[in-house]
Amino acid sequence: MTMTAVTRITSPSVANAGTPAPYQTGLPWIGQTLRYAHDPLRFMQRTLDRHGPVSEMTFLGKRWTTLIGPDACEAAFRNADKALASGPGWGELVGPFFNRGLMLLDFAEHHQHRRIMQGAFTRDRLGGYTRALQAPIRSAVDSWPVHRQFEAYPAIKTATLDIATQVFMGAATHANQPGELDRLNRAFIDCVQAATALVRRDLPRTRWRRAVRGRRELEIFLSRAVDGRRQAEGDDLLSVLCQLRDDDGRSFSDDAIVNHMIFLLMAAHDTSTSTATTMIQLLGQHPEWQERCRAEAMRLPEHITLDDLDTTVDLDLAMREALRIVPPVPVVARYTVKETSILGVRIPADRLVVVMLHLNHHLPDLWTEPHRFDPERFGKDRREDARHRHAWDPFGGGVHKCLGMFFAKAEVLSLMVQLLRARRWSIDPAYKAPLSYVSLPFPKDGMPIVLEPVRR
Repeated sequence: MTMTAVTRITSPSVANAGTPAPYQTGLPWIGQTLRYAHDPLRFMQRTLDRHGPVSEMTFLGKRWTTLIGPDACEAAFRNADKALASGPGWGELVGPFFNRGLMLLDFAEHHQHRRIMQGAFTRDRLGGYTRALQAPIRSAVDSWPVHRQFEAYPAIKTATLDIATQVFMGAATHANQPGELDRLNRAFIDCVQAATALVRRDLPRTRWRRAVRGRRELEIFLSRAVDGRRQAEGDDLLSVLCQLRDDDGRSFSDDAIVNHMIFLLMAAHDTSTSTATTMIQLLGQHPEWQERCRAEAMRLPEHITLDDLDTTVDLDLAMREALRIVPPVPVVARYTVKETSILGVRIPADRLVVVMLHLNHHLPDLWTEPHRFDPERFGKDRREDARHRHAWDPFGGGVHKCLGMFFAKAEVLSLMVQLLRARRWSIDPAYKAPLSYVSLPFPKDGMPIVLEPVRR
């Protein structure tokens, strides 16, 4: 599971005239790690105010260049001189565990793999996935308790993994052995949480070792599923990946399919879980919006299609606002394969770079009262998200922008439609989810709620 290195490009420097980046001092080795983990949004604002959009810090024992603010993010995603690579950046955090996934490929190889994978996310394919989503989502919602408190986040996370395995892998390879789904969920959690592990070695009782074991379990499960799919007819994502060819007739190897499936399954259930959890909290705290979204959900036909979801207005606005307030991926990682310059600041070659998107979603120069829940800010009469190309980037940007973002939208909206039709809930307006950022953001208390039946 060694990460494929990105070749360092040797070329004349484009940044000789750039000024050096200011450096944030901090504790030896730890640097700014604890400050970021405690409150990322506050850390980003403090960094921007004190050091500007391009600065340097120590994080997890390594020197990183931080890019904050919409202009710095735009320069990073445009990557005009191809100095920033994604693979070794993310590889520093989760490379051993999501090795060779699409997010960790670069340049010509990334283009080739993405071009093949686009065939799995055409409009027709997305329509099929959306139809397949509805039954497992209804089953999950019906299984959640009523009239008593339970933790919404772990219930949603289990449901979205169950849904992803069914839709992406088909019923024939769905995890159905006793405890297997729980083991897979734990494996994904362990792999993602290794990103901020302080001990980054395969040592006993460490987060890193748990992630190594989790990756191995995922490989075994998916290798078993891939076996025999080459000639199989099927509409699930796994079958599609086994059958896809590019214009030159090239297809994915079995290893490539396993690598892509591990990454896609993680992205499909972890990010959707985060978004759905945030939506449930915000709609529980704003009953007027919950009722608006419920009325819209009730107007949709019983058997929902992708076209039906595209007609939603209030649900779509609420989802966009949830993604603004708590983006599932608050930062993205890069690595300089050659010296470059961003906003006049020099960034040397072989430097880890973090693009801090989250703060863009809360800048008062871009958003009216940015800490207030206000879905109508995305309405056609206001379009606050259009004030800057990178004011709102929950799916990243540039050539690595999330390929599955339309599937994610369909999954989250389908879940919310089924929940709104069947259940009503309320959450104390003063409640603030105690978010953990050891991986993708999640509420440490599980976000306790009480669901009540909806009487139609």
